[in-house]
Amino acid sequence: MRLALPHRHVAVEEIMGTVVSLDVRGAHAGTEVADAGRVALDRLRAVDARFSTYRPDSEIARIARGELDALDASPDVREVLDRCDDLRRATGGWFDHGSGDALDPSALVKGWAVQRAADGLSAAGVTDFCLSAGGDLVVRGGARPATCWRVGIQHPQDRGAVAATLEVTDLAVATSGAYERGAHVRDPHSGRPPSGVLSVTVTGPDLGTADACSTAAFAMGLDGPAWTLRLAAGYEALTILADETVLATPGFPGREPAA
Repeated sequence: MRLALPHRHVAVEEIMGTVVSLDVRGAHAGTEVADAGRVALDRLRAVDARFSTYRPDSEIARIARGELDALDASPDVREVLDRCDDLRRATGGWFDHGSGDALDPSALVKGWAVQRAADGLSAAGVTDFCLSAGGDLVVRGGARPATCWRVGIQHPQDRGAVAATLEVTDLAVATSGAYERGAHVRDPHSGRPPSGVLSVTVTGPDLGTADACSTAAFAMGLDGPAWTLRLAAGYEALTILADETVLATPGFPGREPAA
């Protein structure tokens, strides 16, 4: 018997220097969803224009050059910079929005922007979707007809393999490691890449916070797993050490081992 497949809307674009994908499932994935998807991606493009450290006309670049006072920046920029300050204090300085002497809130911006775009999709009535940017993602509902989404955590030493597969719904998942951009995460105190750890994945209700926490924990190196045990309620972590030992906080979503 042939079963009718549920409707599906998929969009993939390069935004913010990475691959952004939107996968919407369910019988409602029609014209209205396509329009909502375009709005979500447009929001991410607007964030890139405002926050990119590579675009000389962005607000962040202008602030870094002293041409724009942060207090005179747009509400979005002020919100992100304030949140970066809060996260720096909350992590004891392990999360930092500076790269050397340069202003660079990129470690928060991607997660913050994707979360905001996902919230916009939900507000537009889209119930079952996965919005991903460079492997960090927000899922809502399920990959219909399935009731949840299967999320693969890329193996840190084998680009073609996954270290674990999570079955989740209504959750944000962020991973930090030397994946897309090489050793871009550094110990903010020493300036050196962390040692002893390959990747840190953090799950929780907000992707911006999960992304910042995974960055901070990865920067801590071998001290990261103990720190993740004290994450705020609703946030959990999985750490893969250099010897491929896998450590998870007690509430980390049930995972399937990689085949």
